[in-house]
Order: sequence, then structure tokens, then C-alpha cells
Amino acid sequence: MHGVMSSILVVDDDTQLLDVMSEMLRLEGHQVSVAENGQQVVDQMDDAQFDLVTADLIMPEKEGLKTIADIRKRSSRLPIIAISGGGRVGPMDYLETARFIGAGATLAKPFGRQELMATVADLLAS
Repeated sequence: MHGVMSSILVVDDDTQLLDVMSEMLRLEGHQVSVAENGQQVVDQMDDAQFDLVTADLIMPEKEGLKTIADIRKRSSRLPIIAISGGGRVGPMDYLETARFIGAGATLAKPFGRQELMATVADLLAS
């Protein structure tokens, strides 16, 4: 176990990916909550404190960028990892925008377990 257990909110409309990421993070000893859309994120943030959020950028209901902006309104310091599998403009544009509005790190799908863990560890440490 590395250091203190962190509470992480994983946001993705792809439930399969949600399961995989949650499981990876749990195996590392983190506490994981999940949300499938931006509205659930806001609801969960009202109920719980998180140490980190991973947010998919392309989601129904409420876009990931909007979700990141909402997280920032509630917490200026909460580390956010923006995740994108692309979209019409290509993942890089989205990820740059995400950084601009407050994501501390970005991951382009597909990414591996090590990449995810390293990014999470970096952000939690900073």
C-alpha cells in the first residue's frame, strides 16, 4: 500500500470502462465512487469529499468540460484528470481545453493501468 488511501470519483458514461478503472484504483487501495454523468458528479460532491476526480470529456447529459467547470466551482484545489477518447475535433483539442479550465492532467484513451496509476499518483502528490 502506498501512503494514505485516497477517495477518488471516476466519471464516465461507459460503464465497462467505469468498472475497469474503478477496479484498478481499488486494487491500489483507493476508495472509489463512480458517476455516469455530470449531474451525478455534482450530487456526489455535495455528499462526499474527494481527493481526486477522473472525468471523461465526452458524455451525454452534461459534457465533461462543463462537469470540470462545475467541479472547479465547488473546489478550486481538487485534482482532476481529464480523459478523452477523441470526438469530432480529436482528443488533443479537448484535452487542451480541459487543462485550460482546470484539469491537472489528461489521459487519451486507450491508456494502460500503469499510465493511469502514475497520473493519479502524480496528482495526489502535488
